[in-house]
Amino acid sequence: MNNQHQIPLEQLYSQLDSGFKGLSNSEADRRLKETGLNELRVRRQTPEYIKFLLQFKNFFALLLMVGGGLAFFADYLDPGQGNFYIGCALYGVVLLNASFTYMQEYQSEKIMESFQKMLPTMVTIERNGEVNQINAKQVVPGDIMLLYEGDKISADGRLLRENQLKVDMSSLTGESEPVELQVDADNENIHHSKNMVFSGTLVQSGNGKAIVCATGMETQIGKIVELTKHTKKVESPIGKELKYFIKIISGIAIFLGVTFYIVSVAIGKGEISSLIFAIGIIVANVPEGLLPTVTLALTMASKRMARKNALIKNLESVETLGSTTVICTDKTGTLTQNKISVNTLIINRHHHDITDPDISEEPELHIARRIMTLCNNAHLDSHLKYSGDSTEIALLAYGNKIKSIKDIVRTKRFSEKTFTSDDKYMITVHESPNNDHFHAYLKGAPEVVMNMCDRIHVDGKKVPFTDHYREMIVEQYMLLAERGERGLALAYRNSSNDELAGDGYVFIGVVGMLDPPRPEVPEAILKCRNAGIRVFMLTGDFGPTAEAIGKQIGLFTDAGKVLQGDDLSALDEEGLSRVLDEKELIFARITPAQKLQIVKALQKKGQIVTVTGDGVNDSPALKNADMGVAMGLMGTDVAKEASNMVLMDDNFATIVTAVEEGRTIFDNIKKFIAYILTSNIPQILPFIAYVLLDIPLPLTVVLILAIDLGTDIVPALGLGAEKPETDVMNKPPRSRNERLLTGNLLFMSYGIVGMIQAAAGFFSYFVVLLDGGWQWGESLAATDPLYRTAITAFFASIIICQVADVLICRTRRQSILTVGILANKLVLLGIATELSLLALISYVPFMNTFFGTAPLELWQLALSIPFAITIIIADEIRRIFVRHENRFVLKWLTW
Repeated sequence: MNNQHQIPLEQLYSQLDSGFKGLSNSEADRRLKETGLNELRVRRQTPEYIKFLLQFKNFFALLLMVGGGLAFFADYLDPGQGNFYIGCALYGVVLLNASFTYMQEYQSEKIMESFQKMLPTMVTIERNGEVNQINAKQVVPGDIMLLYEGDKISADGRLLRENQLKVDMSSLTGESEPVELQVDADNENIHHSKNMVFSGTLVQSGNGKAIVCATGMETQIGKIVELTKHTKKVESPIGKELKYFIKIISGIAIFLGVTFYIVSVAIGKGEISSLIFAIGIIVANVPEGLLPTVTLALTMASKRMARKNALIKNLESVETLGSTTVICTDKTGTLTQNKISVNTLIINRHHHDITDPDISEEPELHIARRIMTLCNNAHLDSHLKYSGDSTEIALLAYGNKIKSIKDIVRTKRFSEKTFTSDDKYMITVHESPNNDHFHAYLKGAPEVVMNMCDRIHVDGKKVPFTDHYREMIVEQYMLLAERGERGLALAYRNSSNDELAGDGYVFIGVVGMLDPPRPEVPEAILKCRNAGIRVFMLTGDFGPTAEAIGKQIGLFTDAGKVLQGDDLSALDEEGLSRVLDEKELIFARITPAQKLQIVKALQKKGQIVTVTGDGVNDSPALKNADMGVAMGLMGTDVAKEASNMVLMDDNFATIVTAVEEGRTIFDNIKKFIAYILTSNIPQILPFIAYVLLDIPLPLTVVLILAIDLGTDIVPALGLGAEKPETDVMNKPPRSRNERLLTGNLLFMSYGIVGMIQAAAGFFSYFVVLLDGGWQWGESLAATDPLYRTAITAFFASIIICQVADVLICRTRRQSILTVGILANKLVLLGIATELSLLALISYVPFMNTFFGTAPLELWQLALSIPFAITIIIADEIRRIFVRHENRFVLKWLTW
């Protein structure tokens, strides 16, 4: 292997038992069984048991474990008071929560892996002299790989030919500057020789052909992959928000626990009982189901998006989409159908529709067909299947429609200048039809090609390309553009050698290609407008063409602005900033560097930018965008690697759907937080009342745990799965500074709904006590039937009010009636779980013994129902004011 870059090619072919036309299919299949799949087997970085143990290090788990330890300590000092069972219950909660969180994260990882499998790397190979695309995993040593701009190289190999081939070796060397490769070895070390290509590297420009020398773990990247150390994971915005939430809630819990422990001891309650009360307050504040519910909500959103053709590469990116303020989108294939076909041909001064029978009479047609076919890197295989760039496929298909291109494609190519978005033209040099000299064929943007021509073909003759002819071509070309057709000019020249000339060409004509807009895009554009999201078109196409398409899809009106690449270059930073304030913008004939410039300028203005792209040149903008979106069908491997999301249908409307999901997930996490915080107040106040008012403790620690496990987890999962509210895309994008935990949310949960729940609990508690003959100041034993009935009534009040709470938390702005009370099956399951738990704890003798409860009569259960109804009605009224944008309500009562 170490000298495969230096030995003669014949010897290498012999060594690999291959040839210039590649392997046979049967031989490739045999080798695949022998060598195995071409994939890297990376050992698992973190053992599963370590991942499970890491679930115990979050602050909520630590708080509960400390509480459990204190309960065991209290039991040690004063046995037989039930503190041992409290400690067991707390540790049971920690174990259950850790197990659930671990399973959710494990399933999320598997889902992300399955998404990656839906994005296989394809490689173009030659077998038996026939070109085909196969999954990169099927490549074997001895295969012939064809390399094109944008490809991710799938195996180590030696170059057989190259044409201006530049490869990004940064994945191996760390050097960001692409390396220009060559056919001959230039270094003793195989790793540094410029005639070798390596797995995992990226083709930045040009093309080439290589024979595969090594695959899978035998490649250079395979040998070092076990030694590769992964960088520390960057914390996502949602991760930071959850950390902030945990810090605030834990701070509240510790402050209240310590404060009331001190107060309780000070008024003579005893250190052990005061310790238990402190534990109760801390436990009451900890939302045990938070972390697994957030993970599940993100996972469910990712799965929903995958069903809608949007694959998220990491879970947190779902939430980032929700704050998008500007979408910078390509035109071809994203706003249009990517079904490019030749529609018009301008040759010999005539404007022909391709269905026009008179076109066959034009003497220039056969030259135009030859240029379209040979100045082209698309392929037509023996099964009549096209592969390659969509524009080049359209040209090849049209050439083949006029007459079979079988004979033409065999014409020998000597050299090539590939098309780039910077210079916008391509040249190939071939032997002439008579084999007596060379022909250089040129295609590209009309304005570029015209500048390289000094003659034009008219009536079968070459005549000077005068201003008269140039004006005529421009006029005809503008007609194409105004219809939304993309124009490519064709030209050629005779040459005595195979050099790539930059002038002296003969102008042949212009091909007009049509790519119809996607029918669903206008509605998606309208959704963006209603959602306060601006959509800018960034294209390398001609301005009038882009404008015509923009008007067809509703992206652009006469009030909009079209800026050409040259105009953009003339703007300073302040001028560009002013332009970016426009509501409707099309940037035409722009370069990749200018695309990146626009993205950075928008971000500097505080915009959250989502960018689409499919080519190598799009990768800088994709990487720098807040959300990079690559095309799954036509996108290059480079673009997919640089992106956060991949569209499996290349459809702009899918991005809008993904934005809707992004907004929904943030809303749903807030709904869950509002829900779990509300029950904290009726759990905390009983301990405070016990210490300050000298009454029997209205709620025990064991019942608090029953509430948290019964009323938090399952209903919260339902809130995480809540569908988008119908007006979610009728609101402006949320600020990136908006927090999950806000003052308004705390005020609503703690100050209003939580207080109503606490009032329901105390009302039921005192009614039961007073009805049973209790007198103020009278102490009751924990085994007293009246006390047991009273705490059961308090417990039941919280459960019943939590049913109302989960219903009002389903929407932030809309009426519950509009979303359907029975629409969310998981919320209904959560309610059923709550009520079942209430029935078990209240009426099953074994549960009565364990929880210290007693059966309730029907009237006792009904005591809290008016409070639950009040919660629902009051919140319905609040939402009416929110929808009518009442200033007071928007300022204080909107969460």
